[in-house]
Amino acid sequence: MTDPKWAHDTDRGRYYTDPDGGPDLISITNALGSIAKPALVPWAAGLTADAVIADPITTARRARTEPTALRRELVAVSREYTDQARDLGTRVHLRAVSLVLNTPHPYDPEVEPYAVQLAAWFRLWRVDFENDVEAVETTVMHRKRGYAGTGDLWLWLPTGRFRRRQLWLIDYKTSAKKPASTVYDDQPLQLAALRHAPEWLLPDDSSEPAPRVHRTALLNLRPRSRRFIEVPSGRAQFRAFLGALATSRYLHDAPSTYPAIDPPWAPGASNRKAA
Repeated sequence: MTDPKWAHDTDRGRYYTDPDGGPDLISITNALGSIAKPALVPWAAGLTADAVIADPITTARRARTEPTALRRELVAVSREYTDQARDLGTRVHLRAVSLVLNTPHPYDPEVEPYAVQLAAWFRLWRVDFENDVEAVETTVMHRKRGYAGTGDLWLWLPTGRFRRRQLWLIDYKTSAKKPASTVYDDQPLQLAALRHAPEWLLPDDSSEPAPRVHRTALLNLRPRSRRFIEVPSGRAQFRAFLGALATSRYLHDAPSTYPAIDPPWAPGASNRKAA
């Protein structure tokens, strides 16, 4: 949800530039975009319906006087909401970084309730930022598979047998309306891709082997609640991610148009025999 240094947007979605000069690496979230999300259609329709219900008289009047402009605005409702949610998520992630690193951050009244929940979670787990945080907002790469992504937090927690410390890869998820228990089908795949990437980038843009992650989880942050949810990220989830990766790569490289075939007797048709 942040703007990693080596990430850049293209007409095919987000990619990462390889600091060593290799081919561009598709972002994990971009690769997962090939997975169908059937809930998005009724969700978008619901937002549009809410916009109409909020002011039915004005909507009815505009439907008669300026239907084209009204239609354009209603079509854009879900996109505007998505952009706002993405912006809020980015701001929450930046606030989380400042909280972990104890660096100054401007006060943001919309973000602060999420920061309060995150700070309470850190206190609950008695997190010592200096000793327990392995990395924060770090980009990982899998050059062989051709992808990269940025993880939110690598954190040591006493969750093993006899309270042995285990390294968790944690992804923050924010929402103003969704229950804190929400887990989407593609989120375990996202964490699997991050977990199985063999390298991560250091601040000087060099790379080194990523540490072995023991467990992965979502930390769902809401304005008045939170929930720490372990999700699987093993071989099955990684294979599923690789399937989405292959699909996305095919779709990104596929031609946008295909030639039409006319019968050989049509004017201007080629006399070559079909292969």
